Amino acid sequence: MEEKARENKIIEEEEKIKAGILFCPADPELKAIKRKTHNLNVDYNMTHEDEVEKRAEILSEILGEAGEGCVIQGPIAFHYGRHTKIGKHFFGNFNLTIQDDAEVTIGDYCNFGPNVTIVTPIHPMLANERKAMLTADGEKKSLCYAKPVHIGNSCWFGASVTVCPGVTIGDNCVIGAGSVVTRDIPANSFAAGVPCRVIRELTDADSMKHKAEILADNQIIEIEE
Repeated sequence: MEEKARENKIIEEEEKIKAGILFCPADPELKAIKRKTHNLNVDYNMTHEDEVEKRAEILSEILGEAGEGCVIQGPIAFHYGRHTKIGKHFFGNFNLTIQDDAEVTIGDYCNFGPNVTIVTPIHPMLANERKAMLTADGEKKSLCYAKPVHIGNSCWFGASVTVCPGVTIGDNCVIGAGSVVTRDIPANSFAAGVPCRVIRELTDADSMKHKAEILADNQIIEIEE
């Protein structure tokens, strides 16, 4: 009975997160989930790059989903882990941080430079409300809420990109280094800045075929999804 009650409480708190309403991040059951993930982060970060199978095994314990060919350089820092779903052929460079209180989805063939951060939780703006609020059960607790982040297929993030809560980034986007993404970015965009804004649409003019001196003796091919 006690085990069932604990499961119900976890579901209740996670349902609040999914609903986008205030929840208590210090809830004991939620803290237990995060502590397990944080410990797994440490395990991953202590591995060597050539320990491919061990890294894959740890990621499978951390993440909600990890597609084929998922490679993360490390060190990593996932908050819940189970709220993150990563597609096929993902590459994450050094110091990937995903604070996935709410759901984070990353599409296929995405590449992240070093120090990329994705955050989903939002705290009250007023200091008094950040200290504590009164919950439905009459207890004073520190509360926050969270908004999901969705990233499409074939996106490239430069170094030190930060994606803020509630953002959706469309397919085939390039986000410039150091950008802070606070609003949605449409597909096929080059966007950069603080706050991040669309600079222009990506077109055939951006193809490497127009840079013969860099393309050298390589060839452009179509990759099947």
